[in-house]
Amino acid sequence: MEQVNDDTFAAARKVIAVHINYPSRAAQRGRTPAQPSYFLKPSSSLSLTGTAVERPAGCELLGYEGEIAIIIGKAARRVEVGDAWSHVAAVTASNDLGVYDLRYADKGSNLRSKGGDGFTPVGPALIPADAVDPAKLRIRTWHNGDLVQDDTTEDLLFPFARLVADLSQLLTLEEGDIILTGTPAGASVAVPGDVLEVEVSTVGSNGSDGGLSTGRLTTTVKEGTTAFADFGAQPKADDLQREEAYGSREAAGLPATSSETAASVLNPELKAKLESVCTATLSSQLRKRGLNNVSIDGLTATRPDRKVVGLARTLRYVPNREDLFKTHGGGFNAQKRAIDSVNEGEILVMEARGEKGTGTIGDILALRAQVRGAAAIITDGGVRDFSAVAAMELPTYYSNPHPAVLGRRHIPWDTDITIACGGTTVQPGDIIVADADGILVIPPAIAEEVADDSIAQEREEVFIAEMVEQGHSVDGLYPLNAEWRAKYLEWEAMGSRQGQ
Repeated sequence: MEQVNDDTFAAARKVIAVHINYPSRAAQRGRTPAQPSYFLKPSSSLSLTGTAVERPAGCELLGYEGEIAIIIGKAARRVEVGDAWSHVAAVTASNDLGVYDLRYADKGSNLRSKGGDGFTPVGPALIPADAVDPAKLRIRTWHNGDLVQDDTTEDLLFPFARLVADLSQLLTLEEGDIILTGTPAGASVAVPGDVLEVEVSTVGSNGSDGGLSTGRLTTTVKEGTTAFADFGAQPKADDLQREEAYGSREAAGLPATSSETAASVLNPELKAKLESVCTATLSSQLRKRGLNNVSIDGLTATRPDRKVVGLARTLRYVPNREDLFKTHGGGFNAQKRAIDSVNEGEILVMEARGEKGTGTIGDILALRAQVRGAAAIITDGGVRDFSAVAAMELPTYYSNPHPAVLGRRHIPWDTDITIACGGTTVQPGDIIVADADGILVIPPAIAEEVADDSIAQEREEVFIAEMVEQGHSVDGLYPLNAEWRAKYLEWEAMGSRQGQ
């Protein structure tokens, strides 16, 4: 097979990279795009196998991402998906390297963070496009000899032909242009001295080796020695970038967030306990512990028949100010980010300041939350497209219907912060329990004991109800005095013996 060489790079006028394309990566990132999105890398970032890449001086987070690169063979402009693959000459291995320390300075362009010299190694061999099924390719990455990425193109979010056709709608893809097609889960961080290898191969029947391979694209990491000049952006890393670079807080060596800690607390057993008792009982147990201001009040449910238990994710709206709406209201704003990152079993709680003059959620975004597996949506503001939202399986708790969109009274401002909703404070990771009686916010640290004591309380109330039905006065019975408690314990013991 033909080898990637300097002539290959001389023909590459554009290097285009796709953000998220593998389901495994989308799951890791907590967001699945509806359409592909892209960024440019300069052709000067291209390098051959066997070369070293420099981690710039002062940078901590040199991320690597093994990817399949497709090489355009003939110009493509406004091509259809069915014809797009005929414009591809070959596929090969690539490594989309970048320093997360400079992402903040790029404002989304990735130019400095991913455009450095040598940040796009490609090769070593080209596999002819007409010799492969683009849905039957395998991508693997090794970090110091350990296999860290292993996936196939069978279930890509956006198949290669779609990428070519989509890009060609607006710009001409020219012969030699390179498209990096996304990375699967497992991408992480390399340090000086590390060796990175990426290989693309074909997949045969039953997942066997298809026989064609690019060979291993090898890159060694070395430490940069020239510091950034003070007239430009300086490297800056924080825990968010560390989490993004390594793929998770755990992999980055960071402590778990309150939401992650709460998720471990709300295990299936505790969830079942909370589902078995009513909010009226939970409320009384919370009050015994001095928690009187833990109910979200004044809202109506689209599904009052549902019992809902889940972890809170939060979204805050601030009052509209026209200049700030221009910067925070459009695009992938906080509202859309919250909806697109809510996970299965979580409840999106919105602070809308009790403002009833506009909608805070509509049918499309509510549907997106439902598809992602959200347990419920709670807002102390309005809901638009109300009939459609009310018809969904997803329970929504709301103040009132209203037809207006964002920009009238609200700006979606921030996510996963402490908020106020319906008269109480809600933090990310709080446990929310809702039924026909109302909505409660339970601190995760006491949820287990509150659930156990609520179950015991409701068992007592079954006994009390039986005694009242038999004609006994509630005096001394509700609540139980010493005499009646002794009778309750006898009743309870008898029930236990009968259940054996």
